[in-house]
Amino acid sequence: MANERFSKSLNIRNKQAGFNYELLEKFIAGVVLTGTEIKSVREGKVNMTDGYCFVRDSEVFVQGINISPYADASFQNHEPARLRKLLLSRSEISKLEKASREKGLTIVPVRMFINDRGFAKIEIAIGRGNKTHDKREQIKERDIQRDLQKWKK
Repeated sequence: MANERFSKSLNIRNKQAGFNYELLEKFIAGVVLTGTEIKSVREGKVNMTDGYCFVRDSEVFVQGINISPYADASFQNHEPARLRKLLLSRSEISKLEKASREKGLTIVPVRMFINDRGFAKIEIAIGRGNKTHDKREQIKERDIQRDLQKWKK
């Protein structure tokens, strides 16, 4: 059956976002997608590593998220790395606009998921870039935790 390949619960993470940025505040945003894009998202064919968000004319857009073309589509397939609009409230957009103007802060997509109503959502966060020594500390802590788990077993 064709519906078995579509995941009921989807949780695609941008692992680089948590490593490269200190995430300060998170928001949940809807995404404007075309027909074949939502089918590819439900199949889990999304790459978020190069994604970033920006505010233009009081609207928030996400760039750099690659949604692979849908395999069973005809000639009306979507462009994989197109600009996509995010749906947020006015107060959230104004917070993001202020943060994007502030030096050293950026807006990054953290994860994409399907909510209980079947809509694709993106969790975005205001992030401050991590320094190299912060990244080394994260790697060291992760290795220590892994070793502790290994010795507990």
